[in-house]
Amino acid sequence: MSSKERTTVEQRWVLGLTAIGSVMVALDVLVVAAALTTIRQDLGASIEQLEWTVNAYSLSFAMLLMTAAAVGDRWGRRRTFAAGLALFTVASIACALATSVPLLIGARAFQGAGAAVVMPLAMGLLGAAFPPERRGWAIGIFSGLTGLAVLGGPMIGGAVTEGLAWQWIFWVNVPVGALAIPLVLRYIRESKGPARRLDLRGAALITLAVLGLVWGVVRGAVAGWSSPEVVGSFVLGSLLLLAFLYWESRAPQPMLPLSYFRSRSFSAGNTAGLFLTAALFGAVFFLAQFMQAGFGSGPLKAGLQLLPWTATLFLVAPFAGRLVDRIGERPLVVTGLTLQAVGMFWISLVSSHTVLYSELVVPLIVAGCGVSMAMPATQSASIGSLPREAVGVASGIYSMMRQLGGVVGVAVLAAVFAAAGGYESFIEGFSRALAVCGVLSLLGAVAGLFARQKPAVKPVAEPVKELA
Repeated sequence: MSSKERTTVEQRWVLGLTAIGSVMVALDVLVVAAALTTIRQDLGASIEQLEWTVNAYSLSFAMLLMTAAAVGDRWGRRRTFAAGLALFTVASIACALATSVPLLIGARAFQGAGAAVVMPLAMGLLGAAFPPERRGWAIGIFSGLTGLAVLGGPMIGGAVTEGLAWQWIFWVNVPVGALAIPLVLRYIRESKGPARRLDLRGAALITLAVLGLVWGVVRGAVAGWSSPEVVGSFVLGSLLLLAFLYWESRAPQPMLPLSYFRSRSFSAGNTAGLFLTAALFGAVFFLAQFMQAGFGSGPLKAGLQLLPWTATLFLVAPFAGRLVDRIGERPLVVTGLTLQAVGMFWISLVSSHTVLYSELVVPLIVAGCGVSMAMPATQSASIGSLPREAVGVASGIYSMMRQLGGVVGVAVLAAVFAAAGGYESFIEGFSRALAVCGVLSLLGAVAGLFARQKPAVKPVAEPVKELA
């Protein structure tokens, strides 16, 4: 292994600790899904309250990502990352101790705020620690572990709920966070973005804009897509987004330099990442339920039945990360999302009639290989297209787009599922929902056509002082 390919001890600490934070955050996106029935029985929750135990996390996660990335660039990425881990850990304790649904929903919102700090700062620290020629490899491992955590959420939640109690899906975060925080402060060197004033007006505008848009998506299926509440949320969110763009184009030190989007690869990576996550989260949400409704599986068994899909992320993503450094992002994004589309359409087709579990194994593997190829490539296209000092803001934008994609994907698929008859006609609704996952994947593949074909620059040594 050449000196350029050797990973230093410090880089291993950065990769390991940022991956731990990312896994904690990713697990809690869907880990609660398997425990909803138990929570409903224990706390007497209504259907809408159960929905908000999931959506409160995603909502605060999405709306605070950009602000957290900007704060981290100014205050210090390591310090902010550690603070995010602390907030996430304390909020997890509050979730576990909640004695009513409103308290649980509020704690989940604070947990999402902690996640909003952890995820972009993890990417920022990773981008600052690894030079361009090694960044794709590191992101590949990071993405594989993160994706495995997302897809493994229902299985882990089911196992913990069946073996212990639903509160333990939150308690498990506490010792991990308590151990990770001092290690982060000791073994990761501080790094910062460009020295500039915090754009408070821009932060407020983008936060409220995302809140309005996400609120409309989340509430659409419940209140009605044409209801004044939902239409008003979309209109207000859109106006605030336009106001944010207007301000950022004129602000002396903008939080989001619009010049970043002149990079075709940056824009393509973010768009493809949105569609990838929309299809991924939507598929996880419904496949776990399909295993239980179609085969009578319990939460744990349902998660185990998804292993042909989830295991590919751990096996394929690191290899895909190495390929990104050699051939660029475009081939992996397009090929990966096309494979994911094939897998989703295949599952949709076979599930429309009486199906054996064995018929799902191959399409699950195909879809898993696809997302494993595309995930590190979309991240690399977004973050690797910009100068090193911009990785904090770039990771915040990418993380926000992914989280928004997850919220939108679940909402759109839920609407399709309900239109087909919902739980009264589960198989028909599931089949249509998975077909929509295929369409979303294809849209991501089209966006990937505009990513880089090959690395834009030759690998160069970068001075260590930038990490100080």
